[in-house]
Amino acid sequence: MTFQQRKEAFIQLGHFLQDAANNAHKAIVEAYLYNQWFTEESQRMALQAWADALNEQKINDWTAKYDFEKPQNSKTVAIIMAGNIPLVGLHDLICVLLSGHHALVKLSSDDKILPKFIVAALLQIEPAFADRITLLNDEKLEKYDAVIATGSNNSNRYFEHYFSKVPNILRKNRNSIAVLTGNETNDEMKLLAKDIFTYFGLGCRNVSKLYLPKGFDMALFFENTKDYDLYLNHNKYANNLMYHKSIWLLNQDDFLENGLINLKEDKSFSSPLASVFYEYYENIDAIKAMFENRKNEIQCIVSKIDLGVNIPFGKTQQPELWDYADNVDTIAFLLSL
Repeated sequence: MTFQQRKEAFIQLGHFLQDAANNAHKAIVEAYLYNQWFTEESQRMALQAWADALNEQKINDWTAKYDFEKPQNSKTVAIIMAGNIPLVGLHDLICVLLSGHHALVKLSSDDKILPKFIVAALLQIEPAFADRITLLNDEKLEKYDAVIATGSNNSNRYFEHYFSKVPNILRKNRNSIAVLTGNETNDEMKLLAKDIFTYFGLGCRNVSKLYLPKGFDMALFFENTKDYDLYLNHNKYANNLMYHKSIWLLNQDDFLENGLINLKEDKSFSSPLASVFYEYYENIDAIKAMFENRKNEIQCIVSKIDLGVNIPFGKTQQPELWDYADNVDTIAFLLSL
């Protein structure tokens, strides 16, 4: 297959995903029954985000900076996918196939249905991909030339040991942060709530930590979370909310809550599900310096303050094709093999 054929296939896949986001599909029902964090709304949101990303103009803009026409030997690239939110591993698969390599995919036990659904659609669009994609469930991962693996900090220690002898991209836990000024509008706070609550807050791009100016009015935050009150009908979310609330009450920890989310003052970036940590700041330059020192722990920063790598309010879970996880250029890595 030529690069143009591969690119055209993904443009057509974008059209398919638009249809999937708007219409009833058996795979969406199956995925929810298999993993109840993957509600119909969450899956349709993920499908729509990918439909928006895989349009012709964006694909052209993304690929224009690389030389895909340069002759290269096709390699087998193992992809170990995460499964915390729907289709979180799709970007790696697209990158590997677009680069002309063979994808050996270890599906997450939490996200098996939708990736298989999309691969089946891709093979309908471009049958020549059939010998470029191998999906694994429980089979052993072997015979690969490079690895892209995403997991927890614990699994990353295993990755570093096991995959150290081949070219690799190894990703571990990161968190996303918002730095507020106290002058945010209600609309901006609603968008911040979107950054926190989308996919129940399960993604590394979900905001899990707030930096607030002294005297920040917490009512402004709580008032703008009401769009997500329906989460209380989701047993897994409600159980997490009550569990952490109970633990903090038993420990006599200070925290704030509005019945939908818990807020606790804590220096950690990583808050429990259904909770967000916060910290007050006085000197924005000190915050910038701290972020620079801990940049390997941060995925996204949301703020009106210019912090160099800001993402607009409401956009953390709508990355563009060129917004690489951990800021590692996956295409450049693949083209260098």
